[in-house]
Amino acid sequence: MSDWPDGRTDDNRSGNRYGQGSDNDRPESARVMRHVQRPSVPPQPRNAPRGAAPRQRRPEPPQYGPGGNGGDATYDSGYNTGQVYGGNNGRRAGGNGGDGRNDGGRVQGPPPDWRRRIKIGSLALVVVVLAVSIGTYFWADSKLKREVDLSKVIERPEGGDGTNYLIVGSDSREGMTAEDKKKLHTGSAEGKRTDSMMILHDGSNGPTLISLPRDSNVEIPSFKGSESGKLYPGRGRFTKLNAAYAMDGPELLVRTVEFNTGLRIDHYVEIGFGGFAKIVDAIGGVELDIPKAFKDKKSGADFQAGKQTLNGEQSLAFVRTRYAFAGSDLDRTKNQQKFLAALASQTATPSTILNPFKLYPTMGAGLDTLIVDKDMSLWSLSQMFFAMKGVTGGDGTSMNMPISGSVGGNLVWDKAKVKQLVEQLKNDEKVTVTGN
Repeated sequence: MSDWPDGRTDDNRSGNRYGQGSDNDRPESARVMRHVQRPSVPPQPRNAPRGAAPRQRRPEPPQYGPGGNGGDATYDSGYNTGQVYGGNNGRRAGGNGGDGRNDGGRVQGPPPDWRRRIKIGSLALVVVVLAVSIGTYFWADSKLKREVDLSKVIERPEGGDGTNYLIVGSDSREGMTAEDKKKLHTGSAEGKRTDSMMILHDGSNGPTLISLPRDSNVEIPSFKGSESGKLYPGRGRFTKLNAAYAMDGPELLVRTVEFNTGLRIDHYVEIGFGGFAKIVDAIGGVELDIPKAFKDKKSGADFQAGKQTLNGEQSLAFVRTRYAFAGSDLDRTKNQQKFLAALASQTATPSTILNPFKLYPTMGAGLDTLIVDKDMSLWSLSQMFFAMKGVTGGDGTSMNMPISGSVGGNLVWDKAKVKQLVEQLKNDEKVTVTGN
């Protein structure tokens, strides 16, 4: 009797055989021995009488395993088919691409959708950047000291095109220790005075920075007291410009500048000694090219000619020095303009803006000491900052207020040139007037 299904015998197998009677020197590939499922014994009824013969069931035709002729392709007997060494290059039947399984027997899913992953990652990045930006904006906005109320300024001139900032550097020693005062050569005078004053015009024809010498001879007009609200009439008294600040603070200084120029001031910004030095130190110093060596005992300045990086202490000495120059206050204002433009230019760089370890200390140092008007927004302050940076650009202009002479040691403004300059600023025209 043959052991092969379907009536096969050793004599009718196709192909070359291996072993006795074979002319092939290589073994034939492995064959599948199909498994025959024998019918199961039917269960006996519980109430069958004792001694009764079991109920016979008509035998069913044999069913073969996977791939058998006429068998159920879904049947799995749990037996290995025997196809281990043969076909499919040593892989199990139904390998890669066969039954959805890989060589390790794990289900292989669809390929990753990289386009979808990139979209989700980009969206997550945008959300994080927005969250950080919004958080930084509100943090910085909350640190601004909005203490100057320009609504108290009376008889204001009409506004023009562009935006005008009055930038004031005061000799305030607020928050400075005795050691800081000694180190920065600030002295210990009580109160605060203006050490420098500038008008920055930001318009469509490029920024214009105009220094107002502290010794400018100006008239103190009528004004309303910033604290008392009392109206003080004008007496036609002329004095130094910085005296207006000493008399009644920022509001009277704005009133005096507007009265003597006819130019409306939109925003007020003030920074003290300590804050100025901290900003410079936070960005790692400011590089300047000093054309000529100078030394000043009062400010602590001691500089050699050439390019050098100034720290906070040196920077403060540089912008305060006037006794070492023949032009005194006029030469000092030029140095102040040069330094502020360099500070803005070197701060607004990717190495500072994109580096949180440098950006936040810089912003913190500046915002902690800035005093601005009540209507100043963080956006307006940033616009002022970038306009300051643009002063050194191709469209920027920096100058001193035109001077015609002096009286009693005070500098007298050239009225004709000042009038022409103000008209150009009001109409947002290119400034052609030159200063001293």
